[in-house]
Amino acid sequence: MLDKFFNNLKLDMDNNSQKNYSSALYTLITVFFFWGFLAASNGIFIPFCKTHFNLTQFESQLIDFTFYGGYFIGSLILFYASKIIKVDILNKLGYKNSIALGLVISAGGALMMIPAVNSGSFNFILLAFFFVAIGFSLQQTAANPFVVALGSPVTGANRLNLAGGINNLGGLLGPIAVSVILFGSATAAVPKDIEISSINTLYYILAGLFLAVALFFWVSKLPKVTSDEKVEASGKTNLPLFVIFIAFLLILAADPISKATGLGMSVFVYLSLFIIILTLLVALKAAGKDKSGWGAMGYPQLILGMIAIFTYVGVEVSIQSNMGALLQLPDFGGLSDSQIAPFISLYWGSMMIGRWTGAVSAFKLSKTTKRILTIVMPFIAFSIILFLNHLNGTSVEQFFAYAVCLVILIAGFFYSQEKPAKTLLTFGFLGGLAMVVGLLTTGNVAIFAFLAGGLACSIMWPCIFALAITGLGKYTSQGSAFLIMMILGGAIIPPVQGILADTSGIHISYIVPFLGFVYLAYFAIKVSSELKKQGFDVSKLDTEPGH
Repeated sequence: MLDKFFNNLKLDMDNNSQKNYSSALYTLITVFFFWGFLAASNGIFIPFCKTHFNLTQFESQLIDFTFYGGYFIGSLILFYASKIIKVDILNKLGYKNSIALGLVISAGGALMMIPAVNSGSFNFILLAFFFVAIGFSLQQTAANPFVVALGSPVTGANRLNLAGGINNLGGLLGPIAVSVILFGSATAAVPKDIEISSINTLYYILAGLFLAVALFFWVSKLPKVTSDEKVEASGKTNLPLFVIFIAFLLILAADPISKATGLGMSVFVYLSLFIIILTLLVALKAAGKDKSGWGAMGYPQLILGMIAIFTYVGVEVSIQSNMGALLQLPDFGGLSDSQIAPFISLYWGSMMIGRWTGAVSAFKLSKTTKRILTIVMPFIAFSIILFLNHLNGTSVEQFFAYAVCLVILIAGFFYSQEKPAKTLLTFGFLGGLAMVVGLLTTGNVAIFAFLAGGLACSIMWPCIFALAITGLGKYTSQGSAFLIMMILGGAIIPPVQGILADTSGIHISYIVPFLGFVYLAYFAIKVSSELKKQGFDVSKLDTEPGH
C-alpha cells in the first residue's frame, strides 16, 4: 500500500541523482530508536513513580496518558491548523525541517524533566512527558516518508524495515538502561538509593542527543521531500474529533470532577472510553447514510480501522504498563521495582521477535529461504534478548520456557500466509487466548502468557493499516492521519485498566487487553466483509512495516 501513498511525494535532489544519503539515513533512524527507547522505558518509570510518589495504579498510568495523549494532541493540532490555513503545514515546512523541529520540542520536554523531577511534583513530570510526546508526534508523521525518500523507492520498504528494527532495539534496551540508571542494576534485589543526579544525567543526555540530531538535519544538505496531495475538505469530521478530544480531557479531570460530584473516579474513566467508541460508531452510522462531507470517514473500513488502531495501541501499551504492579504480587514472583526490567525488556523484545519475523516477507527470497528464516528468525531475536539481559546480570534460564510461545508464533505465521485479514484474525485469537491463560493461572505460566501478548501485537499495525485505507482513493492521506491520531488508545486504555486494577485487583484487570484482542479479531472479520461489498479481495492486499 505504501507505493500508492508515496507516489504523491516529490523528491528534489542534486544533479547526481544517485547521491548516497546513507549517512543521513543512519542519523534519521536514530529518532526511531528514541521512540522505542522512551516508550518502553515507561514500563520501568511507571512503577518507580508509583512507589516514589505513593500513587494509585490509575494515577501511575497517567504517564502513558500524557505520553500517548501528546501524540494525539500533536496530530490534532497539525490536522486542524492545516485545515484552517488551507495549507498542509507539514508539506510547507518540509519533512526534514519538521523532524528537526520535533526534535527541538522533545529536547525541551527532556530538559523540562530535570526541574520536574527535582521539584517532586508528579504533575510537572507529566507535563514534561507531554512535550516530549508532542515532538515525537511531529517526528513520526514526517520520518516514515523521509526514510523512503533517502534512496531508491524500490528499496524504501527495506529501509523502513531497518528503521523499525532500530525502534525495536530501542524498546529492548530502554528498560534495561533506565533500570540501571535508577537502581544500579536491572536485577538488584536491594537497589541503590535513587539519586536525582542520575535521573538528571539521563535527561541531559537525551536532550543533547535530540539537539545534536536536530542540528544535523538543519545544516545538512538533504533531499527536499514534499507532497502533491491536497488537504481534502471534510467538515462533518469536526464534531466527532472534538467530542473525542473532550473525552480525552475527561480522564485528566476525573479526580477533581469526582471530588466535586461525589461520584467514583472510575465512572469518568470508563465514561471517557465509552464516549470515544460511541462517537466513532455514531459517525460510522451517519456516514453510512450519506458519506458526503465525511472525507475518509465516509468509508466504514476507515472508522472500524480507527477503533482497531485505538484498541491495538492501547492493548500493546497497557499489558506492559501494568506488568510492574502484577509482578509485585506474591503469586507472580513478588518482585521489587528494580527486578522487573528483564520482564519488560522481554515484552518489548517480543514485539521485536514478531516484527523481525514478519519482515522476512518484505525481501525477495525463494519460498524455501522464507520458510527457513520464518522458523529461525524468532530464535535469533530471542537469543539477542537473552544475551543483552545476561550482560546485565539477569539469570536468563528462567526465560527458556518462553520458547514454547515462539513455536506458536511461527505456526501462526505459516497459517496466516502473509494475508492481512487472516493474520490479524489469527493473532487476535492467539492474543485473546494468551490473556485467558494468564487470567486463569498464576506464576510463570501466567507471566509468559501475558508477555506473549507482545508477540500477538507485533504484527498487527501493518495489517490494520492496510485494511483500513484500502479503497480510500484521494482520501488515503487523510485516512492515514486519522489512523495516526488513534494512537490515543495508548493514552486511554492503560488508565482504564489501572482504575479496574485499583477497584478489582491487578490480575483480573487483564480482562481489558483480552477484550481488546476480541475486537481486533472481530475487526478482521468485519472489515473483510465490508471490503468484499466494495469489490476488494482482502487475500490480495499487502502489508508494510508498521508502528
